[in-house]
Amino acid sequence: MMSGVRVVEVAAWTFVPSAGAILTEWGADVLKIEHPETGDPQRGLVTSGLIPDGSVNHMFELPNRGKRSVGLDLKSEQGRELLMKLVASADVFLTNLRPGARRRLGIDVEDVRAHNEMIIYVRGSAAGQHGPEADRGGYDQTHFWGRSGAADTVSPAQLDFTLTMPGPGFGDVIGGLALAGAISSALFHRERTGEAITVDTSLLALGAWAMGPTIAGAHAYQIKEYPKHTPADAPNPLVNSYRTADGRSISLVMLESDRFWPELATAVGRPELIDDPRFLSHADRMKNNIACCAELAAAFATRSLEEWMRALKDLSGTWTPVRRPIEVPDDPQVTANGYIADLEDADGIPFKLVSAPVQFGERPGDVRRAPRHGEHTDEVLQELGLSMDEIIELKVGGAVL
Repeated sequence: MMSGVRVVEVAAWTFVPSAGAILTEWGADVLKIEHPETGDPQRGLVTSGLIPDGSVNHMFELPNRGKRSVGLDLKSEQGRELLMKLVASADVFLTNLRPGARRRLGIDVEDVRAHNEMIIYVRGSAAGQHGPEADRGGYDQTHFWGRSGAADTVSPAQLDFTLTMPGPGFGDVIGGLALAGAISSALFHRERTGEAITVDTSLLALGAWAMGPTIAGAHAYQIKEYPKHTPADAPNPLVNSYRTADGRSISLVMLESDRFWPELATAVGRPELIDDPRFLSHADRMKNNIACCAELAAAFATRSLEEWMRALKDLSGTWTPVRRPIEVPDDPQVTANGYIADLEDADGIPFKLVSAPVQFGERPGDVRRAPRHGEHTDEVLQELGLSMDEIIELKVGGAVL
């Protein structure tokens, strides 16, 4: 889909780099620019102890798959000149550096456009390019999860703390997908109009978008604290999760509860609940929701997850087992659709990565391992026409890796 598109990426961590990773699966040539000595700080998770030594640095692999790593010191005149030579042949410039850092390095919009007026300039940030916090950094835990209202909304009132995200990079990878789509639109716009435009998004914008229905409802009805429920008091007992005998969970989403109630009650072995006067209609079940949730909870607690998966197999209402992350690669639907790629890192250690969640032509994307630090510096500089003697001289001076 993007064969022939070149992206120059000056970004670190997960949010913006994950956009570049998706573009590699779609066929783009993404050049990841890293400092010759430090590289992307996410590489340091191994030495910091957050990734076991000798294991795959999955947190670097995930947002850097398929890229070519070029070690350039952008604070040096030679390093910046080489960057601009790469920019001259690129379609997209992708960065998550803050405005002040971009100005100091001379890589802001006008600087890059001076070398390539047709380049798509893409910025990802914590809280946007304008306002009093434009030059402050942030992570998805703070701006996508906390500041958007998501953390507050999912934290039950019974807790004396706010829930953290489901896992690392949760908002980052959603943001990367949004950026990849936006870059595609900007390239299409350039193709149709001849105009190169800037693309912007932020973790705050993405979090607000993800919470859009809740934010709109809170504003429309002036709800100061959004209603919070536990499985014991779900307003609609057929939109709820229930524990199984082995401590697992089944998730139900049967919004048309009058349609599905008789079938569900029969499937869980409680057909007498169909004509129970407390549960005759959707309105009755909502009025007596605590009692209805308790009846269903007692029924689901009688069998294991595997037993329920067999028992509910032909149920017409929507339900699913609540998976643990380690189980997802073996989910029959995941394997049938090629959602997981089997790879080896640069050291030959096998690992799995989730593919980009969009397929073209009914085929998974081209998922490849992430590069070693500066692995492609020589290759890319030779493509610019530099000789090995010139490259060695730059290495000795510290401008390149």
